[in-house]
Amino acid sequence: MATEFKTNPFAAPTNDPQANARAMPFHRNNYLWMIIGVVTILVGFLIMSMDKEEFGFGFLGLTLGPIIVVAGYIIEFYAILQKPKA
Repeated sequence: MATEFKTNPFAAPTNDPQANARAMPFHRNNYLWMIIGVVTILVGFLIMSMDKEEFGFGFLGLTLGPIIVVAGYIIEFYAILQKPKA
């Protein structure tokens, strides 16, 4: 027998804040942190591409860029795992 969901994700929003909280997996704050994380990752890759050493073996390509990319991924994990405030 098929499992029925109690809330329809395609239903119109209601005045019940708990029903709206169940319908949306992320909130505005989560999306803002996700955008910040993506921009940080892109900046890290841009920094790695700016390295003038052969094959990117300079400071920008081997140290600074990867650190910024890892920081961007940490921001992304935080954005996904952050619980919305009630």
